[in-house]
Amino acid sequence: MKNAVIVPTFNEAENVAPLIEHLLSLEPELYVIVVDDNSPDGTGAVADAWAQRSARVHVIHRPQKQGLGTAYSAGFAKALELGSDLVLTMDADFSHNPRYIPALLELAESNDLTIGSRYVTGGGVRLWGLHRKFLSRGANLLARTLLGLHAHDCTAGFRCYRAQVLQVVDPVSIRSDGYSYLIEMLWRVQNAGFRIAETPIVFTDRRKGTSKISQREIFKAGRTVIQLLFRRPPTPDSALKQSL
Repeated sequence: MKNAVIVPTFNEAENVAPLIEHLLSLEPELYVIVVDDNSPDGTGAVADAWAQRSARVHVIHRPQKQGLGTAYSAGFAKALELGSDLVLTMDADFSHNPRYIPALLELAESNDLTIGSRYVTGGGVRLWGLHRKFLSRGANLLARTLLGLHAHDCTAGFRCYRAQVLQVVDPVSIRSDGYSYLIEMLWRVQNAGFRIAETPIVFTDRRKGTSKISQREIFKAGRTVIQLLFRRPPTPDSALKQSL
């Protein structure tokens, strides 16, 4: 079985090298796909150096900052091209600790989407202020209440998808970005009837670099929830789903 992890980057030169090194050391073996949006700090060049050292590292260079959602989509396309069976997504700044990856992969043996969750028993956050905690909890409560999502952490970016899920829900067609993209992906996966499970993680806010999350992102997520409330979920091709 081939497993890949997608790491979107923008100005993560301090973090990307140690993260790649850590990911390559894990068992089971992982392929690493870095999606860099032309980082001014040279993140792309750091990732390229690792790609020259290891055939398991792939780098996608994009000409400018295009957003987290399209970075995920580009990474998903590359992972499927590589023949990946399971595809993980995570942040580049170690707020998602790689030590949780084996638990996500193990849970994926009996589920189609697994989520590293801050909001289940055993999970939590560190180094967050009350304001950010309130915004995150509020976005999740809104998504769960209005959209009927079953996951406790609807905005988590630490996830593991089966390849079949990506082929059915067509992430490239999602126009949302950031937290909004994550919510819409979860909404599509749940409405397509796939099995979803969560495993607890402790999310630790970055210690190096600058956070990309803003209050505006939270409000965009709320707007996306309202839009999805009045939209019919895309109907997956049942024949395709049954054949996977």
